[in-house]
Amino acid sequence: MIITIISAMFVFGLLVLVHEFGHFMTAKLTGMRVDEFAIGFGPKIFSQKYGETKYSLRAIPLGGFNDIVGMDPADNPAGERGFCEKPVLSRMIVILAGSTMNFILPIILFFGIYSTVGVGKVSTAPVIGGLMEGMSAESAGLKVGDKILSIDGKPITTWQEILATTKTLEPDKNVVIVYERNSQVEETIMMPKFDEKYKRLMFGIQSQIEYEQKTLHEAFIASVDHTKEIFLMMVSALADLVRAPSDAELSGPIGIAQMAGQAAETGLIPLLNFAALLSLNLGIINLLPVPALDGGHFVGLVIEAVRGKPLGARALMYTQRAGIAFLLLLTIYATTNDLIRVVVK
Repeated sequence: MIITIISAMFVFGLLVLVHEFGHFMTAKLTGMRVDEFAIGFGPKIFSQKYGETKYSLRAIPLGGFNDIVGMDPADNPAGERGFCEKPVLSRMIVILAGSTMNFILPIILFFGIYSTVGVGKVSTAPVIGGLMEGMSAESAGLKVGDKILSIDGKPITTWQEILATTKTLEPDKNVVIVYERNSQVEETIMMPKFDEKYKRLMFGIQSQIEYEQKTLHEAFIASVDHTKEIFLMMVSALADLVRAPSDAELSGPIGIAQMAGQAAETGLIPLLNFAALLSLNLGIINLLPVPALDGGHFVGLVIEAVRGKPLGARALMYTQRAGIAFLLLLTIYATTNDLIRVVVK
């Protein structure tokens, strides 16, 4: 539980902080007045003013925020330096900067991993690299590092043979697994379970990951390529979600915290990989044209650029309320899914 809480705070905090720093940095560069940039939320632990901006550290380490003056045209004490008084292009840059930083962060994280540890690839050896919680392998006493020698009498020499053999087994029937641990040959009995998500029988074992060392240049190219690949996959998955929303399995804060905890228990590298994936996801979601999100704000700025004037106060109020209501309902739905999964588990 403690690992889950700490890892969730680290991931959420890092992603939100990077996102808000993007808004802060571009607001400063475009000449807007920023009264405060805070790390965390809640009561102040420490604050120091440099120039016109107060930099503060707050008690709850979940991201941060920045106070850009003039976000509300009705409350703009900064005059021409207020957000609302700046050219549309400057405001667009500030609005898009948060998600842009969420797209840059995975490149940085992947580069750090690839340039130090190397680029990971799935090992072909029949050695267990991870165990899925609550599955047969964990219950049968298998451990990370065990080498599978045979399944139900069939010799195993590669990980692909484990997958192929598992497909031929019958559900709800025990099989004998012979494995090697610390140069000792042992055996156990397991019953494969049919997984609804993957639509196949599974023991709950994962392959090892091998790391290939890269030069700094190779690591940078690989990090950019991997980020691009994941980005395109997420956009495709989002399009599928729009086409068939009933098939969606949304996770809320509870589910994300659990996944962060599971990644942290495996090691720092999996946690950083998870943070990179979540950062990309946050960046994409924030660009959706939904009022109250950056994407919705950007659409409003596009309309202002076309019309030559901003939306009226009443129209803006109603769209913002609709966006907040939509996000609230979506959060409730995702959190309910999380709670159901916890209860069923």
